Amino acid sequence: MKKLFSILLLLPIAYSCSFAQVPSKYSNLITEESSEKHLTILASREYAGRGTGQEGGLKAANYIAEQFKTYGLKPVVDGNSYFQQVKLLKTGYDVANFAIGTQQYVYGKDFYVQGDNQFQNFKANDILFVGYGIQDDKYNELKGIDIKGKVVLIINDGEPTDSNGNSLISGTATKSTWTTNRFQRIQELIKLQPKVILSTSSQVAELITRAKGRLTGSRFKIDNGTTTSAKEQSAPVVNITEEVANTILASLNTSVSTYKAQAATKIQASQTIPLAFDAQMGLKEEKIEVPNVLGLLEGSTKKDEVVVVSGHYDHDGILPDGTFFPGADDNGSGTVAVIELARAFSQAKKEGKGPKRSILFIGLAAEEKGLLGSDYYVEHPILPLANTVACINIDMIGRIDDKHLNGDHNYIHVIGVNKLSTDLKPIVEKANKDIKTKLDYDYNDPNEPMRLYYRSDHYNFAKKGIPSLFFFSGLHPHYHTPEDTVDKIDFPMMVKREKLIFNTIWELANRPNKPKVDLSLEDAKGSGR
Repeated sequence: MKKLFSILLLLPIAYSCSFAQVPSKYSNLITEESSEKHLTILASREYAGRGTGQEGGLKAANYIAEQFKTYGLKPVVDGNSYFQQVKLLKTGYDVANFAIGTQQYVYGKDFYVQGDNQFQNFKANDILFVGYGIQDDKYNELKGIDIKGKVVLIINDGEPTDSNGNSLISGTATKSTWTTNRFQRIQELIKLQPKVILSTSSQVAELITRAKGRLTGSRFKIDNGTTTSAKEQSAPVVNITEEVANTILASLNTSVSTYKAQAATKIQASQTIPLAFDAQMGLKEEKIEVPNVLGLLEGSTKKDEVVVVSGHYDHDGILPDGTFFPGADDNGSGTVAVIELARAFSQAKKEGKGPKRSILFIGLAAEEKGLLGSDYYVEHPILPLANTVACINIDMIGRIDDKHLNGDHNYIHVIGVNKLSTDLKPIVEKANKDIKTKLDYDYNDPNEPMRLYYRSDHYNFAKKGIPSLFFFSGLHPHYHTPEDTVDKIDFPMMVKREKLIFNTIWELANRPNKPKVDLSLEDAKGSGR
């Protein structure tokens, strides 16, 4: 009897030890090799930057769904699909044609447009050159000139100065507001109701180069079924390079620099440039659908309670000139983590060690367009938000950030531990017991200027009162550039971070009680460290 009693006494301890060893057994299924394999595919040219509404984005969604299906995750959208279609309204400035005289110009190379006009034709027989376009009591180039309905060309760069460098407007070396606030120059010109404003400055070419064509990008919002209300439209402002401006001014046997030299002596009269203007340009709206990708791993004894594990798969896509943004870290790394975690938990379930709570794995769409995929999900939840006990969001976990380049690389930023639930920090720290990485809480400080807690998909869940954590390795010089490539990923650290996240999810999915909500969303006292 004593021996039997001893055996019975040891059984719970043995079971407890066995259960405690389960996470490491399955987290070790996450490897550098498998993570690199997935990321190499998702960040490849074939996936073309996984742009919202682009072919590469749809390929990425299909790839994630294929992995979920292979692992045996349950499709939960309409009972048989992995795709929740996010309904978006895409608004972009389109230029179908842009010609001055006999010369055609290229949008995003020779010029870019700032405007709110609906797509339409703009035609004129000539262009009116009004110099700096300054309307000041001391220097007014438009006095007595009617520009209503005309295409006008201005130099929105500097102001007239005398031989001593003194402004002809302020009378001193101090520049007037016409230079320090060049937006004012445009706004005052718009009040005179021109048809189109051609604006040139020395910065246009540099701005186009730095923006790598994104100046021609589209805006997205959730399509709520309402139409865009009509509004009074102002003249489109076409920012042209000085090279283009000089080509136009050559018809007057002048140039930007020549005009500036002449304007230093006296106000120059406006001149009509005998070149026809012909453009088709304006805003176009398009209804599109992009998928959130959902796969459910059903729990055992608490399967009605759900832990959401998310990472957005979209990035900046590909430009008309063929430049694409691989997004290896942002957020190929987070997408791979969602895939790898789904595989590890699925294997645990197959071996009878699955979690008590259900886990909903989501590859989110359109995060780069304003957290739209997660916003759509929480407003159209597939599983009840009332039963969603936590959200674990993974966005960029593959690099060493600027803060840690010259220090310890063994770290992860954990954001959200001091929001909504005081249970979150102990849960993460317990999960890190065997991983032994530095948990960096700096971004939890409510006064932290980056305000990263509000800038990724977990925040939409948090706004619904769901305790949410955001795992993040930080910013780096290749953020949102074509240089965010796979070769720069630190796979040993990425995998270590994935294992920490696995342990965190394991704890959330198996602990007796769901995380309590005992803080408000903004209740972040101190730094949260």
